Amino acid sequence: MIGLVTDRTVPALLSRGTVALEAAGIETARREAEWLLAGLLGVDRGALYLDPARRLSTPTITRFQSQIERRAAREPLQYLLGWEDFHGLRLAVSPDVLVPRPETEGLVEWALEVLAGRPEPALADLGTGSGAIACAIAHARPAAEVLAVELSGGALAVASRNVRALGLAARVRLLAGDLFAPLRSIPGSLDLVVANPPYLPSAVIPSLPPEVSRHEPRAALDGGPDGMSVLRRIVAGAPAVLKPAGWLLMEIGEEQAGPLASLMAAEGFSGIRARRDLNGIERYIGGRWEQAATTLAGCASGAARREGC
Repeated sequence: MIGLVTDRTVPALLSRGTVALEAAGIETARREAEWLLAGLLGVDRGALYLDPARRLSTPTITRFQSQIERRAAREPLQYLLGWEDFHGLRLAVSPDVLVPRPETEGLVEWALEVLAGRPEPALADLGTGSGAIACAIAHARPAAEVLAVELSGGALAVASRNVRALGLAARVRLLAGDLFAPLRSIPGSLDLVVANPPYLPSAVIPSLPPEVSRHEPRAALDGGPDGMSVLRRIVAGAPAVLKPAGWLLMEIGEEQAGPLASLMAAEGFSGIRARRDLNGIERYIGGRWEQAATTLAGCASGAARREGC
């Protein structure tokens, strides 16, 4: 607890909240205390200082103290606020979904480049979570049709809330299921498959900041022993749903670009390349599906010739 409250003004409450967060090792303590109090009061952070003599009600003080305690226990600020900004959109978030990261905006930008020149593109966002990628692309490309696939029912509820709040329900269709399972009825129909899948090695997760390791959904983080379990499945499954010259784009972990490029080439992708994030880390990989080239390669084998290629 912050302690017995005698001064009920905004500056006093912010000061006590800041001290509590600093003691918990939170570097941006003052700013986060401001966000929490502004959220409770329904104002912008700057408005907190317009009336410094304003006395706050006991229920507001109690809620603020509770949120400070939860943040000091390293619950993510975004879960306490209930939202995060992503690619110019304000998205609802909850403990059912990963907090959207600035790095993932780079994946959205690459996706928009790929879709440029395709008048009415169709794409799938695998493991959509909060719907961040799907909503960002649909918002930027009003003619795009987006299939947002998610296995978690809790995450689907959050994504549905965001799709409806942003007025995108007519163009972002939410599908419940595991990766390509909900897409089996539409083979060869997509211009793009995009995904920010779990890509962290299992052993790494306990060493992550407590906001991540204790609070974010492990299923959205854990990519198996080498971090590539889900990535491999996406590479193997994408050709079945992509049009010729359709693209696969994925966010990936460190040192995964090389192995994934080899896997993609073996599946028939061309033009494979990795891109770096703002920290200089190879964070994204993409490639173009070349169905014709793959068919010709298959016809060069004796087995394929026997099948009449």
